[in-house]
Amino acid sequence: MKKIHLIASILSIAMIICSCKKTEDDVIPDYSGASKLTIFFVNDQHGQINNFSKIKYIVDLEKQLNSVIVVCSGDIFSGNPVVDYYDEKGYPMIDLMNRSGFNVSVVGNHEYDYGEEVLKDRMEQANFAWVCANVDYDGTEVPEPYEYYTLAIDSFRVTFLGLTETNGKDNGTIPSTHPFRVQNFSFQRPESVVAQYANVKEQENADLYIALTHLGHDGYGVSLGDYELADQFPYFDLIIGGHSHSEQNTSVNGIPIFQSGSYLNKLGKIKLLVQEKVLVHTDFELIDLSSYTAEDAGLKAIIEQYNESMAVVLDEVIGYSHLNHQKSQVGCFYTDALRQRMDVDVSFQNSGGIRAGLNQGDITVGEVYAFDPFDNGAVIYEMTVSDIKAFLKGSGSGFYYSGIRISQDANSVVIRDMNNTVIPNSSILRVGINDYIPAVYDNYFPAVGDIQAYTTAEAIMYYLENINDQVNYPDCEHFFVYQ
Repeated sequence: MKKIHLIASILSIAMIICSCKKTEDDVIPDYSGASKLTIFFVNDQHGQINNFSKIKYIVDLEKQLNSVIVVCSGDIFSGNPVVDYYDEKGYPMIDLMNRSGFNVSVVGNHEYDYGEEVLKDRMEQANFAWVCANVDYDGTEVPEPYEYYTLAIDSFRVTFLGLTETNGKDNGTIPSTHPFRVQNFSFQRPESVVAQYANVKEQENADLYIALTHLGHDGYGVSLGDYELADQFPYFDLIIGGHSHSEQNTSVNGIPIFQSGSYLNKLGKIKLLVQEKVLVHTDFELIDLSSYTAEDAGLKAIIEQYNESMAVVLDEVIGYSHLNHQKSQVGCFYTDALRQRMDVDVSFQNSGGIRAGLNQGDITVGEVYAFDPFDNGAVIYEMTVSDIKAFLKGSGSGFYYSGIRISQDANSVVIRDMNNTVIPNSSILRVGINDYIPAVYDNYFPAVGDIQAYTTAEAIMYYLENINDQVNYPDCEHFFVYQ
């Protein structure tokens, strides 16, 4: 009897399920007429080269199956001494991107780090197009990037609009790079130019209109990020971004937004279905290159040649690290070393100027260049304590420091000597810093400083070779940001 009831119940449920009417939401879209396109992308490589052989292998494999475009969302340079201190600064990156089949790159803020002449040479050597709508190189010899670039590949026409951030200076409109290196260029806020490109897709008869950006994924209400771009300027089929070193696979205002992380650790892959100039489907994959094993043998050999060519210089041992130092601990060591090498009372280093940690073991020249890659000069200023306080309060940024103690009491900055005695506001201190800091925060520094005949990286190496070659900073509290 129980078995009969059970069978009857099952039949009743089945009838109910079968009698349910299919809604429109249940209808599976018909994409049979759509065309397939695959876009690979990277962002914020910062000179890392070792995974290009894997990227080439993956791209070449996909080209056997689908139409393929390969793009970069900026910050190609700065971060690997093999690239940064190559005879032709930055050239290994351009060479490897050319060989890997890149089609388009936006100009990121760190593309300017090597200066105007080097940028000119690298842009001319690229086999791919450069895009950036909010910069003007008029009056210089640097090739003007396209505001937007339409790539015709197989049956597709895909237009890329380039945008880069301009948050490098509070009282100016430049990207986050050394101001001296962009003084001949003219930049506009990205939000002030986007609207004029609202109809580019129709004008170019493009199947897809893509924003290739170096803005960061979120402007946090202060500037234009990819989220704000999608919300305020919904002209694009998708946004491929960079600058914030994040992994993004989201959608804002119906516009997909992607970012692949940083340092060439991962490769973004977007499989697209396009039907009558409408993006009807996206499928995103983030390929972890650290665990991917297949690679192009020919390109791998070229990468090894680049690494080996710099090994004689970069592998020279100049010190010893007693533990694995994080960036914050390196910041403390760095400012101690800078202060002693420059023979000043106090030294500062901007937090963004420390780009890597320091592993336990021998310290090489290459490791110094890795955590201090920007080739910044060293400069000394004589400043009152009152001036230093104004700088710390007004800059809104965080700094590592050495030679003094800094704290905040309500709305006041308190500066003490190493014996914990408050230093009067009128006291004059010799301040040693990199030349990027006074160039960005020029309102807080005297007009003229004492420029040293060495870079900050050279100062650190001198310290290790001539003053103290042992680095041991298990604890470090030498960081201040005014709240």
